[in-house]
Amino acid sequence: MTRLAGHAAVVTGAGAGIGRAIALRLAAEGARVVVQDLDGAAAEATVAMIAAAGGPAARAVAGDVSREADVDAAFAACEAAFGPATLAVNNAGIVQQRRFEDLSPQDWDRMVAVHLRGAFLGCRRAIGPMLEAGSGSIVNIASQLGQIGGVELAHYSAAKAGIIGLTKALAREVSVRGVRVNAVAPGPIATDLVMGLSEEWRRAKAAELPLGRFGAPEDVAATVAFLASEDAAIYVGQTLGPNSGDVML
Repeated sequence: MTRLAGHAAVVTGAGAGIGRAIALRLAAEGARVVVQDLDGAAAEATVAMIAAAGGPAARAVAGDVSREADVDAAFAACEAAFGPATLAVNNAGIVQQRRFEDLSPQDWDRMVAVHLRGAFLGCRRAIGPMLEAGSGSIVNIASQLGQIGGVELAHYSAAKAGIIGLTKALAREVSVRGVRVNAVAPGPIATDLVMGLSEEWRRAKAAELPLGRFGAPEDVAATVAFLASEDAAIYVGQTLGPNSGDVML
């Protein structure tokens, strides 16, 4: 498919897992992609995978999405190589499981900084050129835990809920000017992090799912590619849930 041909995309946290799958899918559909990740070597590896698959040009940029200068560098790299970003995917994130009474202000601040501040900075940097062009698509990666909460994940759940709220508010503000903003809230996905949990936990969790199995990073990537494309032309402020039926809204 080439439904994203001519687009320039910035994907954060794209050195592994869901972010890497998103970058690969956007490239496979014709977009030129800037791969941003805290781990520069991992970002370079994703770019190499795009090249090996015969995809269009891609660039790797190392950076921390909670730092304004690093976010600016990713979009500046896109502008220098491919022109202003027409697609932006704010995916970068971290996970930390901790009981609420054991959470420190530092734990809370870092979680919010990476997820919510990172999404804000990415949206803020992307939006100017998109509004000037009168078109563009932003996809923010949230989580079903931002909808239902998670045990020992209060800070993660709150940050992801904030992303959903940011998505809705920004969509209301800019959709009339041609920029679509949507979110994706994955459920249990077979990433390295999840597959590193105990087999007992994974078996029990899969049994709870109506579909009976976890999703794959590629399932999330397909959802993002849809929202980024003109196939989703009337999707505004929506939160799509590739979650094997775990959450039904």
